[in-house]
Amino acid sequence: MMKEVFITAEVGINHNGDLNLAKRMIDAALLAGCAAVKFQKRTIETVYTKEFLDSPRQSPWGTTQRDQKNGLEFGEAQYDEIDRYCKELGIGWFASAWDVNSQKFLRRYDLKYNKVASPVLTNIPLLKTVAEEKHYTFIATGMSTWEEIDTAVGIFRDAGCPFELLHCVSIYPMLPGEANLLMIPELKRRYQCPVGYSSHELGNIATLGAVALGAESVERHITLDRKMYGSDQSSSVEPAELIEYVKAIRDMEAARGTGLRNLTEKEMLIRKKMRG
Repeated sequence: MMKEVFITAEVGINHNGDLNLAKRMIDAALLAGCAAVKFQKRTIETVYTKEFLDSPRQSPWGTTQRDQKNGLEFGEAQYDEIDRYCKELGIGWFASAWDVNSQKFLRRYDLKYNKVASPVLTNIPLLKTVAEEKHYTFIATGMSTWEEIDTAVGIFRDAGCPFELLHCVSIYPMLPGEANLLMIPELKRRYQCPVGYSSHELGNIATLGAVALGAESVERHITLDRKMYGSDQSSSVEPAELIEYVKAIRDMEAARGTGLRNLTEKEMLIRKKMRG
């Protein structure tokens, strides 16, 4: 029997810089039965160029990209409260760091899990920093070539750090026909490691297919309202949908079964009626 699928509710930056919104999303994840919530951590001046940060962008926080990025970023006080709140509720949390300093910042919370986001899979110094912690790490493979995934896997294996690859298609939102779910067994065959699925889809067909194909974890963006400001909101699920989403995953797990040829008592009764 396969272990229960590990479901992560990706808050990401959908909190829009509001700690109270973040807490409400944590509440929603807990109510739905998710195992953990995930955030994103960046050092803005490291991740982005000055030219980009100075460029214009209208947002609730100002008129430049810097204003927008800073408006979405939580600092120490907010993460201290997230850590306290999640411990109080009994739900796990972790974050994907987008630079080395952000990963070192997260170490103060002694998190059980790490995450390598698809955009930073080729950031070798960051991967080495994550791998040296030897915490179980989810590695998203969106936008990546086989050679790039080979390199990332090699770093984690050389460091003796346990990891799980996440099949991911970096399209927001993603249509079902773009999911390429047969990559899940292919990743398992190629790397002989656990494989999960990071979803940006519309609906939940691809997620259920991923579970049927043996995905060991599923990550999905959540929001309080898809109409809220933000680039990830449209590909996220709202609280009521999240409850149905988790239930559907658990139903698919049950439907997947064991793969053993086993005639149950119920089926034997039908057999007796139909075969005599």
